Amino acid sequence: MILRKCWEGRTYDEIAVSSRYTPDYIRVAGSQLWQMLSEATGAKVTKHNLRSSLIRWQHNQTQTLKHEFQPYTGEVPEGPVPLESQFYIERLPLEGRCREELAKPGSLIRIKAPGQWGKTSMMMRLLTHAKSLDYQIVRLNFQQIDWTLLSDLNRFMRWFCVYLTQQLQLETKLDDYWDADLGSKVSCTNYLQYYLLPQLQSNFLLAIDEMHRIFEASAVARDFLPLLRFWYEEAKQQEIWKKLRIIVAYSTETFIPLNLNQSPFNVGLPAILPEFSLEQIAELARRYGIEWMSNETKTKDLTALQNITQGHPYLVRLALYKLAQKEVSFGRLIQEATTEAGIYSDYLRSRLIILQTQPELGQAFKKIAAIDHPTTIEPLLAYKLSSLGLVKHLGNEVLPSCELYRFYFRDRLR
Repeated sequence: MILRKCWEGRTYDEIAVSSRYTPDYIRVAGSQLWQMLSEATGAKVTKHNLRSSLIRWQHNQTQTLKHEFQPYTGEVPEGPVPLESQFYIERLPLEGRCREELAKPGSLIRIKAPGQWGKTSMMMRLLTHAKSLDYQIVRLNFQQIDWTLLSDLNRFMRWFCVYLTQQLQLETKLDDYWDADLGSKVSCTNYLQYYLLPQLQSNFLLAIDEMHRIFEASAVARDFLPLLRFWYEEAKQQEIWKKLRIIVAYSTETFIPLNLNQSPFNVGLPAILPEFSLEQIAELARRYGIEWMSNETKTKDLTALQNITQGHPYLVRLALYKLAQKEVSFGRLIQEATTEAGIYSDYLRSRLIILQTQPELGQAFKKIAAIDHPTTIEPLLAYKLSSLGLVKHLGNEVLPSCELYRFYFRDRLR
C-alpha cells in the first residue's frame, strides 16, 4: 500500500488518513520498505527517488536479461507453481487487492477459477504474505477429508474443530464446549469463540482449498457454508471474531440453493482468476528463454497459442515448457494439439475418460462442442462440466472453455 501510494506522490499523512493507520506507523513501515528496496536493487531508494530508482533498476534488469539471461527450463509444469519459481505470473492488480484485504479484520476472500488455473498457487502466496504479518495459519484441503465425514454434519463439525486445534498446536477441549442440545453449528461456533480464538496471540487465517468438493455433500454443505457467512458477519459486531480471516478456493459455484443472506459466495472480496493475456503469455515465454525469428513471428505464434488455449494457464505453461525443452516445434505443436500425438493428449484423454464413464455428462458436452455458439444445458450437468474446467458460463448459457476442447471432444464424442 505504501509503495503504491508513494508512487502516486502521496504524503505519509495522506496515506495515514486513507488507510486508518497512524502517521508514525506509516513512517516506520515506509522506512523499512525503503531499506528492503535498497537491499534488493543494490542502490539507495527513498520516498523521493522511488520512481527514478525503480525505473533505472528495471532498465538495468532488462539489459542484463537481454545479454546474459540463462533460461531455466527444468521445472515441469505440474501442480502448484513453487514459491521460488520464476514461472509464476502474478495477477495484478487482483493479488494486490487480496493482500490488502487480508489486513482487514474479519475479511473473507473467495478465489474462484477452473481446475489447474492457479488457485492453489495464488493461495500459497497469500499464505506467505499472511506469515509476514505474523498471522497464525491453518490450511485445509477438502481433498484430504474422508467422504464418510461429509455425510454427517455432527461428525464433520467435530472433525473440523479437532483439525483446527491440532494444526494450531493447542490442547483439544472439544467435549467442554460441545452440547448436543444446542446442535453442532452452535457448538462449533462456541468452541472457536470461547476457546480457540482467545488462545491465539495474533490474527488467525483459515484457508480452505478445493472447497467445491463439499458442494456435492449437501448434508454438510447446507449448514457449513452459511456458518462461514455467519462468522464473517460476526466480525462486524464482536471483537473476538475480528481475529479471523478466511480464504476459500473453489472451481465453480455450488448448485445447492442457499438463501442470499446465508451464502458466503456473495460477501467478502471475490477473486475470480482471469485467463492469461497475450502480454502475460509473452512474459512467460521470455522467462522460458524462448526466442522468435522476428517480432511478427512472435506475435503470430503467441496469438495462435492464446486462441487455441484461451489463455488457460496450465495449457500455456505446458506448451512453453515443451518449446523451451525443444521437444517440439511451434508449428507441430499447434498442428498436433488436438491429436493423440500432441502434447496435450494425456491431459485431454483423462477428461475424455470421465465423459465416457458418465454418459449423461458426455452427451451434454457433445451438444456443447457441436455448435459454435453458447447453449443451455441442465444446471447440474453445467456445474459438473464447469468443475472439470471444460466449460465457461455466459449468463445461463455455456460454451467450451477453449477451442482445444471443442475440436478434440467434437471428434471423440461422436
